[in-house]
Amino acid sequence: MEKMNKKTEEEKKEAASFSGSGFSYKFLLSPWITEASTAATELNKYVFKVDPKADKRQIKKAIEDLYKVTVTAVNTVKISKKFRNYGKTPGWKAGFKKAIVTVKAGDKIELFEGV
Repeated sequence: MEKMNKKTEEEKKEAASFSGSGFSYKFLLSPWITEASTAATELNKYVFKVDPKADKRQIKKAIEDLYKVTVTAVNTVKISKKFRNYGKTPGWKAGFKKAIVTVKAGDKIELFEGV
C-alpha cells in the first residue's frame, strides 16, 4: 500500500525540474537565426541555442510550455570550442550546444515570423 502512494526518486526529480513556468528560460538561451535556420522554418524546424547540460526531454518540454506548440522531434548538436587569434593574443572561441526542434505540421513559433 505504501509503494502505491510514494513516488520514486526519479519521478520526484522529474516533477521538480518541470515545476513552475519559469524553468524554460534555464534551458533555452536564444534563438539561432541564420540563413539556413530561417530556410528550415518552411520545414517546421526551428533552431535554438540551449544550455549545454540540457537534454532532449527538457528542451522539448521547455519549447512546448513557452511557445504552446507540439514538438515531434528534437535533435541536438554540440559545437566544440575553436582556437582564434585576437590580434597578438591567442585565445579560444567558446563552444555551445544548439537544438533543432521539429514542430507538428500547422504549428508555428511566432518569434521567427518577422525574420
